[in-house]
Amino acid sequence: MSGDQITVVVSAIEQVAPSIREFTLISKDATLYPFSPGSHVVVEMQGESKTYKNAYSLMSDPWDTDAYKIAVRLQDSSRGGSIYMHEQVEVGDELKITPPANMFAPEWGAKKHVLIAGGVGITPFMSYLPELMRRDADFELHYLYRGNNTGAYKAELAQELGARYFGYDSVQGDKCDITTLFAERLLGTHFYICGPESLIEGVKSLADECGVPASAIHYEEFAAPQPGEPFEVEIKSSGVVVPVGAEESMLEALEAAEIEVPNLCRGGVCGQCVCQVEEGEIEHRDHFLSGAEKAAGTAVMPCVSRAKSKRLVIEI
Repeated sequence: MSGDQITVVVSAIEQVAPSIREFTLISKDATLYPFSPGSHVVVEMQGESKTYKNAYSLMSDPWDTDAYKIAVRLQDSSRGGSIYMHEQVEVGDELKITPPANMFAPEWGAKKHVLIAGGVGITPFMSYLPELMRRDADFELHYLYRGNNTGAYKAELAQELGARYFGYDSVQGDKCDITTLFAERLLGTHFYICGPESLIEGVKSLADECGVPASAIHYEEFAAPQPGEPFEVEIKSSGVVVPVGAEESMLEALEAAEIEVPNLCRGGVCGQCVCQVEEGEIEHRDHFLSGAEKAAGTAVMPCVSRAKSKRLVIEI
C-alpha cells in the first residue's frame, strides 16, 4: 500500500549479463529496513499509461542496510515492467518500493541446505549465502544457466564457494542430475528451488517420485500474470463493476479503480490477495490454493487468476 512505500534512489546500475541488470537502491530519507535471507520487495514503476508493480528478490547481505540490490532479467514476453527497468531507469532516478517481505526463508533447523537456482533465480540465494557462511551451515549451490546470457555471478560464486558450488551450462550440454541429489541426500536435508516454472515443477515432480517429503522442498517463483480474455469483476458489497483488460491482471484493474486489495508477492504464491467468489467461473493460475479449493470455486487469487465467465462477482 502506498502509505507503506519507501522512496529509494538508484545509486548504481550494472549489466551483469546480456539480459540481466543489477540495481543498487539507497534510501532517499532514512535507513533501510533490515531483512532476512530470501526477502523480496515490490518495485513500483510509473509508465506513461500504466503503473507496473513487480516483485524482486533482495540479493544483498541482510546485515547491510545501507543499500538494497536487486537484479532484473529482460523477459522475452515482458508486460512492461522488465522493459521499463532496462530501458527507462537510470542512475539518480527515484523509485517506490514496499518494505521487505519474506516467503522464502531458509529452514534453519535443517541439517543441510541444497540450493537449486535457474538463471536469474540465483538472486534470493545471494542473500542466503552470507548468512549460511556466518552460521557455518552445511550447504551447496547448484546453478543452472544458459551461457553468459543468464549466468550472472557464476565466476564469483565459483571462486567464493569452491567445492560447495556446482555450475551447469546448458549451452555446453551440462545437466544437473536432480534424481541423484535426492538419492544421496542426508537425513534432514532441505532443498530450495528458484527459477523458471519448468524447473520448479520438474524438481517438485522428481522429489515426489524419489520420496522426498514435501516439507523438505521450498520454492519461490514470481510468475507474471499471463494475458487472457477480457471480463468484468463486480464487488458484491458495493456493486462497483471493474473491467479487466486482456493484458492486465484482475489485481491491476482493481488497483487502477482505487480498490485496495492486500498483496505481497503479486505472483500467486503468498495468498495475501485471496478474495471470496460469489458468482462466476474461475480460471485458476495460482500456486497457493489447493486442488480442492480450486474445484470448489469459492476463492480466487486476483494477482494471476482470471474469469472464464464474462463476469466474476467477488468480495474482498
